[in-house]
Amino acid sequence: MNAPTGDGPATSPRPKTPLLDRVRVPADLRNFSVEQLRQLATELRAETVSAVSVTGGHLGASLGVIELTLAIHAVFDTPRDRLIWDVGHQCYPHKILTGRRERIRTLRQGGGLSGFTKRAESEYDPFGAGHSSTSISAGLGMAVARDLKRARGIADDRQVIAVIGDGSMSAGMAYEAMNNAGALRSKLVVILNDNDMSIAPPVGAMSAYLSRLLSSQSFLNLRDVAAKMARRFPRGLERTARRAEEFARGILTGGTLFEELGFYYVGPIDGHNLDHLLPVLRNVREADDLGPILVHAITKKGKGYAPAERSADKLHAVSRFNVITGEQVKPPPGPPSYTKVFANALIDEAERDPAIVAVTAAMPTGTGLDLFGKRFPDRCFDVGIAEQHAVTFAAGLAAEGIKPFCAIYSTFLQRAYDQVMHDVVLQHLPVRFALDRAGLVGADGSTHAGSFDLAYLGCLPGIVLMAPADEVELTHAVATAAAIDDQPSALRYPRGDGVGLTIPQHGEVLPIGRGRVLREGGRVAILSLGTRLADALAAAEELATRGLPATVADARFAKPLDTALIEQLARHHEVLITIEEGSVGGFAAAVMQHLAWKGLLDRGLRIRPMVLPDRFIDQDTQPRQLATAGLTAKDIVTTVLQTLGQDAALTAVAG
Repeated sequence: MNAPTGDGPATSPRPKTPLLDRVRVPADLRNFSVEQLRQLATELRAETVSAVSVTGGHLGASLGVIELTLAIHAVFDTPRDRLIWDVGHQCYPHKILTGRRERIRTLRQGGGLSGFTKRAESEYDPFGAGHSSTSISAGLGMAVARDLKRARGIADDRQVIAVIGDGSMSAGMAYEAMNNAGALRSKLVVILNDNDMSIAPPVGAMSAYLSRLLSSQSFLNLRDVAAKMARRFPRGLERTARRAEEFARGILTGGTLFEELGFYYVGPIDGHNLDHLLPVLRNVREADDLGPILVHAITKKGKGYAPAERSADKLHAVSRFNVITGEQVKPPPGPPSYTKVFANALIDEAERDPAIVAVTAAMPTGTGLDLFGKRFPDRCFDVGIAEQHAVTFAAGLAAEGIKPFCAIYSTFLQRAYDQVMHDVVLQHLPVRFALDRAGLVGADGSTHAGSFDLAYLGCLPGIVLMAPADEVELTHAVATAAAIDDQPSALRYPRGDGVGLTIPQHGEVLPIGRGRVLREGGRVAILSLGTRLADALAAAEELATRGLPATVADARFAKPLDTALIEQLARHHEVLITIEEGSVGGFAAAVMQHLAWKGLLDRGLRIRPMVLPDRFIDQDTQPRQLATAGLTAKDIVTTVLQTLGQDAALTAVAG
C-alpha cells in the first residue's frame, strides 16, 4: 500500500494506553476482567479522539459505540463470527482493536485506512459499507449461507452480528430484511444502536435486569415449557395466552414491533454499561433456538468527550481539531462551497415563488437545506434515510402543482433509481433533482463518489440534465430548474468550494440545451461539462504557449445536447477533446453517438473522451484523486499532444 498522502500532521500527542497497548487482536480482550475492560474503554476513547484529531472523520458515532465494540469483540469470536457495522462511520474503535491501530492515523488519507468498513482491508470487515441500512440484509444472507452449509453436513456454528443505528432503521430496506429474517428463522443477532433515546437511571436498571432475565437460558426454558403447555389449551385460550405474554413483554420492554416482525426482542439496555452488555450478549450468543434476536442498546453519540457532548451534532463529522478544546482546524477563508451556493440560490428562488419546496433524505446539512429550512420551515422536508420515499414523495408534490427540489447526494440517489425512472421520468413530472457531491469527493472515497449520475440519468428519456461549471453557473442552473415546469430536471455539482467568482443576486434562466464558447482557437477544441472547465481553460493557456491555440466550450447541458455546438466543433477542428468528471457511458458517449449518426466521425476527426477511469478511486484529497483519474489541466495537454503525435512536446510536458 502506498504511503499516506494526507495534508494533516503526521503525529499527534498520544494518550497513555497501557491496557490498549496489550491488545493486538480482539481475542486478547477475552483475558480481561470487567474492570479492565472499563479501563480499556477509557483508553480506547482517548485513542479514538487522538487519532481523529489528526485525520478528521466521523467522531461522534465512533465515541458512542466504544463499550459496545469492546463487549461484542469480548463475547463473540471475531473474525470467525461475522460482525457487520451498518454504514461503517462508527467503526474506528473496531479498526483500532482489529490489528489496524498502527495505521489509524492514516484514516481517510491517501494510501491509508478507509473511513468505512472494507472487505479488502481486513478479515475483520466481512462486509463493506458506506451507505446505510444494508447490515441486516447482508447479515441474514451470511446466516442463511451458514445454515445451508450445515444442511450439507459442513460444520459451521459461527454467529452473525449486525450493528445498526436508529437513523439507519428509518430506511425501508432494514424492515424488508427484518421481515424476511423473521420468516426464515435463521439465527441472527441484530444490535440496534439507539442514540436518539434516553433511559433514566432507575428505568435503566430495571430494563437491564429484565433484559438479562429475558435472554437467560432459564427464562427461555421456562418460556418453552409454557409454550408447550399452552399448545394443549383450546385454540382460543392458546392464542389468548400467547398474546398475554407478548403484551406483558411489550409493556416491560417496548419490543412489540420487533416481535411482530419475528425477532426475539431484548432491551432496552445501557449501551455504555459493560455490566449490562456482557451478560446479555453472552446469553444471546448461547441462545440457539430463538431465530433472529434484536438487542436494543441505548448509547450517547460523542460519549465521554466533553466537546462532542456539548456540540449540537455531537461532532458527527469533523475536520482536524484540538483535542483539549475540540476546536476544529478551519481552512483559510475562501469562496463559498457549491453546497452553500445552491442553498442560497434556492432560497432566493423560493422567496419569489411560494410553490418551491425542498426535500432531502436525512442530509439537511450536507445538502445545504438546513439553511433553506431555517428560512422556510414549513416548506422543507427531511424524510429520513429513505431516498426511494423522498423521490416518490417529491413526485406526488409535483403531480399537484408544487415545485419540489429533491436534494440528494449523487451516490445516494442511486438507491432510488427505479423511483426516478418509474415515478418521475416515466410520468413526466417536474421534479428537480439537486445532486450534491457529483464527481470525486476526497476523504470519503469510492463509497460516496458521485461517479455515475451522468450515465444513469442521461439514458432516461425526457430529462434535462445540467452540469454547471462554477458558482455563477450553478446559480443560473437553480433558476433554470425552477423555471422548468413541464418535465423532470437535474443539476449536478461537486463537493468543495467554488472558484471565487462574484455570484449574482438572482440567477438567470438559461436556454435549455445550449452551451457556450469561451475561447476561440485553431486545430483543437476542448468541450467541457461541469467544473472541469477551469482546467480546460488552463490547458488551453498552456497549449497556446506551444503554438496550439484551442477552442474551449462549456456544454452546460448533458441532456439535451447542444447538437449545433457539437457539430460546429467537429466540423472546424482536427481534434475534439471532451472532459467530464463522470464514468464511462455519460456525456462523451452521447456526444460520440450524435457525431456518429451525423457522419462527422467519417472524415478523420480525432475525438478523445476524458472520463473517470473504469475503476474505483480510493480516498485521498480531491486534487490527487483528479490526478489519479487523469482529469487535470496537465492531462488535457498531454492528451492533445498525444492525439496530434507531438512526441517531443509530450516529453517536455512529462518533464
